[in-house]
Amino acid sequence: MKTRYASLRVLALLGAGAALAPAAAMAQDQTDTDLIENADVVDSNVIVVTAQGRAQVLADVPVAINAVSAEQLERSGTNDIRELTQVAPSLLVSSTGNEANGSARIRGIGTVGDNAGLESSVAVFVDGVYRSRSGNALSELGPLDRIEILRGPQGTLGGRNSSAGLISIYTAQPEFTFGGHGSISYGNYDAIRAEAGITGPLSETIAARIDGVYSRRDGFYNDVVNDTDVNNRDRYLVRAQLLFEPTEDISFRLVGDYSKKDEACCAATFVQTDFAPLARLSDDIPPLSAEAKFDYPGSATPALTSTANPIIPVLLALGQNPIALNGGTFNRDIYVSPGRTYQGETEDFGVSGELNWSFGDTTLTSITGYREYSNFQASDTDYTQIDILYRAPTEDAGAREFKTFTQELRLSGSAFDDRVEWLVGGFYANEKLQSRDNLRFGTQYGAYAPCRIINAINTALTAPGATGCITAGGRGALLAANGGAGAFGPATPLIFAGLDNLATLNDLGGTGDVYNQKSESFAVFTHNIFHITDNLDLTLGLRYTNETKDFDATFGNDNTVCPTNRALLSPLLGTGAGPLAAGIIGLSCQGNSTSELDGISLADSRDENEFTGTAVLSYKPTDDLLVYASYSRGYKAGGFNLDRSALAEPVFLDVDNIDISRLQFDQETVDAFELGAKYSTREFGLSVAAFRQEFTNFQLNTFSGTVYLVQNVNACSDDLGGTDQDGSVATGACAADNVIPGVVAQGIEIEGTLNPSPDFNVTLGLTYADTSFENDLIGNDSGAPLDPALRLLPGDNMSNAPEITVTSSVSWTPPIGSSGMRGLVFFNTRLVSDYNTGSDLLYGKEQDSYMIANGRIGLTNIAGRFAIEGWVQNIFDKDYTQVAFNTPFIAEQQTYSAFLAEPRTYGITLRGEF
Repeated sequence: MKTRYASLRVLALLGAGAALAPAAAMAQDQTDTDLIENADVVDSNVIVVTAQGRAQVLADVPVAINAVSAEQLERSGTNDIRELTQVAPSLLVSSTGNEANGSARIRGIGTVGDNAGLESSVAVFVDGVYRSRSGNALSELGPLDRIEILRGPQGTLGGRNSSAGLISIYTAQPEFTFGGHGSISYGNYDAIRAEAGITGPLSETIAARIDGVYSRRDGFYNDVVNDTDVNNRDRYLVRAQLLFEPTEDISFRLVGDYSKKDEACCAATFVQTDFAPLARLSDDIPPLSAEAKFDYPGSATPALTSTANPIIPVLLALGQNPIALNGGTFNRDIYVSPGRTYQGETEDFGVSGELNWSFGDTTLTSITGYREYSNFQASDTDYTQIDILYRAPTEDAGAREFKTFTQELRLSGSAFDDRVEWLVGGFYANEKLQSRDNLRFGTQYGAYAPCRIINAINTALTAPGATGCITAGGRGALLAANGGAGAFGPATPLIFAGLDNLATLNDLGGTGDVYNQKSESFAVFTHNIFHITDNLDLTLGLRYTNETKDFDATFGNDNTVCPTNRALLSPLLGTGAGPLAAGIIGLSCQGNSTSELDGISLADSRDENEFTGTAVLSYKPTDDLLVYASYSRGYKAGGFNLDRSALAEPVFLDVDNIDISRLQFDQETVDAFELGAKYSTREFGLSVAAFRQEFTNFQLNTFSGTVYLVQNVNACSDDLGGTDQDGSVATGACAADNVIPGVVAQGIEIEGTLNPSPDFNVTLGLTYADTSFENDLIGNDSGAPLDPALRLLPGDNMSNAPEITVTSSVSWTPPIGSSGMRGLVFFNTRLVSDYNTGSDLLYGKEQDSYMIANGRIGLTNIAGRFAIEGWVQNIFDKDYTQVAFNTPFIAEQQTYSAFLAEPRTYGITLRGEF
């Protein structure tokens, strides 16, 4: 067996251009050797990738791809896909209320939000096997060979759910030479990470490998109330492999792995004006109006977390520690409801087999995988010290379970004297998803919720702690108003009765909602490279995909207050007291949490057929320069919103006439155009890619503060006259024939590398991406109006999509003495421009420009076996947020909370190998 090495120079070629095959097989060692020998660069600088379903030198691949070597991954401290953002400027990875919901974005495009029903826009493959959601890769990866990041839709070889791009992770393989490795790291926050592995031959034809990783760290948050820490780390991974090579033409690799996380995640803090200057009260609309959050605070009004916001005195009166509201956004002392926890558990395991069998010029590749993934996460779901909303730490706490079987077959070869490199294949996936939830109103919800109603009547009457949040004197005044007719006329006694009922809504709600979704996907595809001349190639690919989803749900709920208040107050809807009645019903039935649904079961299904593909024309005017132009079409499957809040507006839910189609959302498609060039020599490499991507039926998920909203987003070719930016659900429709793409990502990527000597390397990457919503936005492609909660989207940049990102790295490994020992000096940086982190783009969720720098200094190859390294991540301890969101139920005026990024960490690592 020959060992393949890839140098840091890979970063020089990062921006090159990409449509990688997700299930791309590892190339045969001899194939790699032949490619290296024929490459017009020194061996140590040649990077072999499988982006087009066959092994190719990176500099010769006419697609936008980042290929990151094992060496680069180790030096940048990469243990999961989050750290890849330091070396790939077009990639951004964030996580929200649960790490299982982690989202990867490429060129500003990605899946947003905590809803398992939405599939990832950036597909993740590990050793050719599809992972059901990108958040599944937010765990230890163990020893790696390389990672390939493909930018833009991967509709031919990547298939469905790669409409933004693809991340393909290749783990280190077994070797026929006996060896082993081990490392241990210790850092601040009492962090310990240990990794070890061994590999070697079991016979002349069988090699084995086993690797293990254990990682533990204290949390970044201090829960002052419950005397514990949150966002800690306690996880491990075990991976075992066999490699069978009975002949030069046959290779079979069997991989089995198991990983587990037992961690408390993910806490949040209140967004305050020290970080977000626009997190202020409206200066044009009264703060008690639901419209206030959409108003730009053009003057220095009080902060949303100040007592000038009518809801804040309520929180304080019910026990909220004021430090959480005025101690600063990045104060990591948090105030969780007594007895509540963020504890959770994740298990991920599977087995896969990859067969490569060559028949002369033809190769058969088969990749079979079966995986199971499960996660649950308890939470203080309102993120305040008041017990308003929670998930108890059981296996139903925001749980999701995936059981996924995948099978891919590919047959590839050449014809017509190697003028055509052909590839045909088929893919099958069977995925069973179960999502469970036990979300309940807390023990203080009955004290808190009526205060929102009394605030709306008159804040002077608000009395937190009193039944219905109003004193006896206040009740008497309202009953005696209008000459004894009551403040709300004949409805006055009913309003008070509703408030009193609402005050009893404590520790009620979900007892176990269960959602099941079975997905089956069949695809056939072909990907062919025509060598028109020695320097001119035409690549054509086509894929047909059929996808079916069968859905069912059964609800468990003991909230009897909802049906009681619905029956009591529904007759008032449409009268002068209608708004108050609707408010009480809404708070009683929030999220459609009602015993009316207890035992109710629903079922539905959907079927999709989609053609995707690619066409690339590439030309090499010289041996060192490649230019190309491409078109590709990608596809992301539609599905079901696994959230009962989408069944109907809570005020109008009719359990006898449920429209289950409201849970469906349509498939997303993208048409992408790209021009690129790659220049590569021994000392210097440069790649440039200009792109435009147009998304139809873009799938958007956002949290309104009370419910999760999933909507397809398009645009209208007609001028809607601003009706897509008003508060009406009835305005802003478009004729179906005039529907056009609603999201466009366009820009340029430039990446270069400089290698003046074998031990010194510099890389630089720049991405300019204008990823924006179009003007005149609408909902799905029928022309339905845009949901008013999204009224700030038209014409603005997408959330978590900075226009400018710059990455850089410097690596120096000078020899020290004549023993072979080398020094190590490595630094990398990532600079981003400002952007909004909230998917609804509300003011106050902005993240200013920032730079993250990491460093590693040490001695390597000590006695040919050992290394010692000191490292720092986030050297300057820069505070920044991952995602800002509407604090659940804390309105009006709506307040915001944020999931913070990691602070500075540092430590020391010892390594050894034999």
